[in-house]
Parts: sequence; C-alpha cells; structure tokens
Amino acid sequence: MEPFLTLGLPAVAGAGYGLLMSPYSQVFGAYPYHGDRHDRAVALTFDDGPNEPYTSQIADHLAALDIRATFFQVGLCVQRYPETTRRLYEAGHVIGNHSFRHRFSTYLAPHRFEREIHQTQELLRQHLGVTPALVRTPWLWRQPALLRMLHRASLQPVAGTFAHAAEVFQPDGARMARRAIAKTRPGSILIFHDGFDGRGGERGQTVAAVRRYTETLRRHGFRFVTVDELLGVAPYLPADNTSTSQR
Repeated sequence: MEPFLTLGLPAVAGAGYGLLMSPYSQVFGAYPYHGDRHDRAVALTFDDGPNEPYTSQIADHLAALDIRATFFQVGLCVQRYPETTRRLYEAGHVIGNHSFRHRFSTYLAPHRFEREIHQTQELLRQHLGVTPALVRTPWLWRQPALLRMLHRASLQPVAGTFAHAAEVFQPDGARMARRAIAKTRPGSILIFHDGFDGRGGERGQTVAAVRRYTETLRRHGFRFVTVDELLGVAPYLPADNTSTSQR
C-alpha cells in the first residue's frame, strides 16, 4: 500500500495544480490566458507591484519603446508607492487588481478574498479615479465560488503564460528573456513580476529580461497591446457601476 501512496500522491498533487492553478485550466469557468489573434500582437503583463526602483525602471524602458502594458497590482504595494501607480496609469498602462495582501491564506477563509478584491478596488479608485475591470488572482488560483464572485462583481479574470518558472529566484536576465521569447506566440499574454508577493524584493534581472524580450520581439515584427485590447474587453468598470468616470 505504501508504494501505491508514494506514487499516487504526486499524481494527485499534479492533478490539483492542473485544476486550480495551471495558467491553462478552464475547468471551472473562463479564465483567458491568450487572445484569439492571428497577427503578432502580444500583451505584456506585470504582477506583484508596484515595487521600486524596478517598476519605474521597467516603465522608463517601455516608454522609450512606446509600449503599453498591463500591471496587476497588490493593494499593500499601491499604498507603499501610490505615485508609481499613478504614473503608470497616466502613461497609458492599464492597472488591474491582484488582491490586497497576496497571501495564500486569503483563500482559506470564506469571503476573505472577496473583501481583499473590494479593498484594492476602492484603493485604486481613490488614487486613479477609475476602478479596474481586470483581475488576476495570486498564483492564478481558481475555483467555482471564486469565479462566480468575480462574475457578480463584473470583473474579468486574466491568466497568462509565465515568462520563466524560476523568476522568483531571479536567474540571469538573458536566460529569462530567451525562455519568454520561446513561449511567445501571436495572442500570448506574458506574465513577468516587478515585485514579489506584497513584500517587494530585488527584481533587477527581470528588468534586464524585459529589455531584451521587448527589443527582440520588436525586431521580429511583434507589437505590444494591453490585455483589454487583446481580449476585446473594457479595462475599467463603467461609471454607473463604480461612481467613477470610465477611462
């Protein structure tokens, strides 16, 4: 019996990951991870920020190439660097919701994640005057009740392809860029991290990877769009839903 359990547990864990956290799982409902595009359009996204000085370094590079990206931001980090969030928005980047604390324990208590989403929505509304319509759950966690809650709130979940599985450990930027380039297809939504959970962290190699990645794709005829453009959805909730003006 023990050998069976030993062999079976990894299979169960793998199946659980595939259902609940895989970027490509659609079992519990639509969670888009790419756009239906035939031209060379790619959506570049960033999670876990803002986180200085790295978010601004990325923003400066994107501005030099006239690229607009989508930043899924953590509420605690927005509180830490509100001026960075404002700068991104004013530069034409789209701001999405990535929870308030970015802790896995948020998923373990009823309605806690819903409260975090609404808390971050209100924070971003106060700072930007608009309320995001796009949300990315930390670790891309999904389950039926969570997706139903997002639907009730008129929020669009967005998954994507991780640029590099080991980005959290900050491997060499050139290596991360090569891996991200190899994964990119027309309609891809690429996920980089300008922060780490809600704590910040060193992201110099991510900055280097983004520079190489964007410059290489541009040479190969790709263009960059925001997630809402790629999926054909609204970036922000309408005024009658949020008491704010839509962008």
